[in-house]
Amino acid sequence: MTDTRTGLAGAAESSSAAPVAAFDPAVIRADFPLISTPREKRLIYLDSAATSQKPLAVLDAMDRYYRNYNANIHRGVYRIAEEATAAYEDARRRFAKFVNAASPREVIFTRNSTEAINLVAYAWGRWQLKAGDAIVLTPMEHHSNLVPWHILAAERGIELRFIPLTGDGQLDVTALPGLMADGKVKLVSFVHVSNVLGTVNPAAEITRVAKEHGATVLVDASQSAAHMKLDVRAIGADFVACTAHKMLGPTGIGMLWGRRELLEAMPPFLGGGEMIREVHLTSSKWNELPWKFEAGTMAIAEAVGLGAAIAYLEKLGMDAVFAHDRDLSAYALERMTEIPGLRVLGPAADKRGGVVAFTLENVHPHDVATVLDSDGICVRAGHHCAMPLHDQLGIPASARASFHCYSLREEVDALVESLHRARKIFAR
Repeated sequence: MTDTRTGLAGAAESSSAAPVAAFDPAVIRADFPLISTPREKRLIYLDSAATSQKPLAVLDAMDRYYRNYNANIHRGVYRIAEEATAAYEDARRRFAKFVNAASPREVIFTRNSTEAINLVAYAWGRWQLKAGDAIVLTPMEHHSNLVPWHILAAERGIELRFIPLTGDGQLDVTALPGLMADGKVKLVSFVHVSNVLGTVNPAAEITRVAKEHGATVLVDASQSAAHMKLDVRAIGADFVACTAHKMLGPTGIGMLWGRRELLEAMPPFLGGGEMIREVHLTSSKWNELPWKFEAGTMAIAEAVGLGAAIAYLEKLGMDAVFAHDRDLSAYALERMTEIPGLRVLGPAADKRGGVVAFTLENVHPHDVATVLDSDGICVRAGHHCAMPLHDQLGIPASARASFHCYSLREEVDALVESLHRARKIFAR
């Protein structure tokens, strides 16, 4: 009989996308119905840092689950429940392999990377941190990697310290040993790729310095797992958080990788069904990993979609995806020099991923985005859940174009043309 907990009966539906012989975004985008379907007004999607588009392989896999084997996981011993369990656990195995985890049991499914970071803050932080301890963060963090630590710091009397930024939007890693010299720092938590500056931070180097000073390390890989090879063992961190919806998968499911010995020792984050081994009227015993941290009915269809998204990305090749994104960023930086009064945030193209945030002199980013939208171009405008970074840069907000495997150079050309138009509309 199938082990209904591990789902050994088989694997999830495999991706239906054909292998890509050569990386060609013009061919790849045919797999993405929202951007490839003809419409009355053209649509240029340049907001993949907020959420990526989804290929047919993902949509079809989720549809097959709901149509053919929709059932709850782990408990059922009937056929479609076993199929659902197998697909759910296969997604875990796929992701574990995708990030080079030692075991699928090191992978916890959450709702998103925000919940994954909160899990660490509540389950590890409240277990390990006390008054007088310190946490090192960076000014370029998304709010999801600031607010949980604000809450914990206020609750426990913990000091927050920050790796400073260089003038071109990189982390001054040389300052890290000094921040840790007094031995009070128990956690270093930082973003792998900035969702505003595009900066690719030296994760392995930061982790090495943190470990030399005895600190635990959490990496927010929300923007990196979707675009580049992510090897959790090579980085050497203790926790890595990311989310499916930025990596061609569905919303509603995130992933936390953690070192097994830490996850084993940590108390659970949420209580309820599935995460228990025994429940009595006045006591409970927790389940083993990873299910100790997965209370209640989980996002089954979303896990199926995640598995298909990973298969699709693997067929593309993560090196090719990253090279494509960086090439588009370099092209965008080059073209944007043509626009008077435009300021690009962040480092040179060889130090960033597929994110280009900018301001246009005397034009609010929301107005920039509105003009672009009238031309069918989708960009993000605002503080991008990074208010402290914008404060440090001396601006209230920025506009941001971001790319993925389906983005084209001609879309960058259209962006530049529309920015010229925005500048003329608001010229003073």
